[in-house]
Amino acid sequence: MRVFCASLATETNTFSPLRRDITDFEHSFYAGPGDHPETPTLCSAVFPALRRRATSDAFKLIEGTATWAEPGGLVSQATWERLRDEILEQTRAALPLDAVVLGLHGAMIADGCVDCEGALMSAIREIVGPDCKIGATFDPHSHLSDLRVRCADVITVFKEFPHTDFVEAAEACVELTLCAARGEIAPDIQVFDVRMIDILPTTREPMRGFVDRMKALEEKGEVLSVSAIHGFMAGDSPDLGAKIVVITDNDPSRGARLSQDLGMELFSFRGRATPEFLDSREALARAGRARAGPVVIADVWDNPGGGVAGDSTIVLRQALDMGLTRAALGTIWDPMAVRLCFAAGEGSEFDLRFGGKTSAHAGQPIDARVKVTRLVRDAVQSFGASIVPLGDSAAIRIGDMDIVLNTNRSQAFSPDLFTNLGIDIAQKHVLIVKSTNHFHGAFAPVASEILYAAVDGPYPNNPRETAYKRLECALWPISQDPHGIRQKEIMMKNFPTFPKLNAQ
Repeated sequence: MRVFCASLATETNTFSPLRRDITDFEHSFYAGPGDHPETPTLCSAVFPALRRRATSDAFKLIEGTATWAEPGGLVSQATWERLRDEILEQTRAALPLDAVVLGLHGAMIADGCVDCEGALMSAIREIVGPDCKIGATFDPHSHLSDLRVRCADVITVFKEFPHTDFVEAAEACVELTLCAARGEIAPDIQVFDVRMIDILPTTREPMRGFVDRMKALEEKGEVLSVSAIHGFMAGDSPDLGAKIVVITDNDPSRGARLSQDLGMELFSFRGRATPEFLDSREALARAGRARAGPVVIADVWDNPGGGVAGDSTIVLRQALDMGLTRAALGTIWDPMAVRLCFAAGEGSEFDLRFGGKTSAHAGQPIDARVKVTRLVRDAVQSFGASIVPLGDSAAIRIGDMDIVLNTNRSQAFSPDLFTNLGIDIAQKHVLIVKSTNHFHGAFAPVASEILYAAVDGPYPNNPRETAYKRLECALWPISQDPHGIRQKEIMMKNFPTFPKLNAQ
């Protein structure tokens, strides 16, 4: 048996001022054929999973390119076409193939291509033919198009948010795709459109129990796989919104019933799954009054994982104005400030301007006398078994506030974001991180309390006010009745420029 794997992944915030080209992929993660590290990355964990199986199952594994760019704005057309064609040429060279396994994100949008993953899968299907089995992994913050479902035999999605189970999702995809290629199963994919877009962290109820029930269905053998797409509200896609994906062994009627039942249960969670979002000043004041620390404050909308720059100074300036003590913030993306810190050297004190460079909504730059406390070339942080590059990074201090400045944009995943830069979190009363929920898994064990601070900025966090231009069906909360007969009337009233509506 011959199996090919490749990975092309990023998350596109179509409202972000950041534009991306090939350098963003090269700086974040790029591995040519055979060069993928033994450690998995978020969207390329299928590589080490397949390597282990190739050793035990004795099939021929042909590796293609694996690459990932940190979330940001639109990908240039030239970059998309270059990476797409690179993988397609590798696919042709690997023929004949019994299976293809792809590590994708699912929310990549480029100039000239709204559904990059669907276009890639469709082109691969045309090359390999109808008998070859195609499996793909997706991030739940993605757009699941009909084209992708038609081209795939297997789709698995990370169940957890934060995505602590990305390795398990890859292993499940590999297992089911190999079983299908050997003729041991006949996977049938059924999808239910939940018609909702919301923030759905799985670290709290009701999503915690929902994920546990999905896992139980798989463990009991009632389905081959069940997944929930949450959707990505910062991507202007015609396939925006939550979906339920159920894979059975050639039992489409059961899959359709179960996907609808689970989908309507998920729909019932609308508006009550999101944690309490506080005004940032209130969150800082509450953290300052806390009896024990460290209190973790998440700056949820200046999250580089959502495609924004991560250089907002709003919360930092508020914390400095309030005189917050024993505090640290990570990170502020500012390559020029990092370069100046390296030029000045560890232990130096000098006047530095940093942050607030890429958006009118991210606050003004900070001008302050800073002390450079640590400099690290090619700094990293961890995310489960994955290593996340921060690039050259500097820790600076203003009064009693330590701040991490980085060169490669990244949201906060782990406390080693601070400790790798010499910041002792055990001595801190407040830790401010830029992340929506991916920080939770690693920070929860060390936090006395976790607070979520919402500051309006370049991330479009209210779908009712976001100027979507490609949306084709009613979604909650834009419509309060997306599954009802009034949806067309509501959508046309609120968004008369939308091209079409799938009313039912």
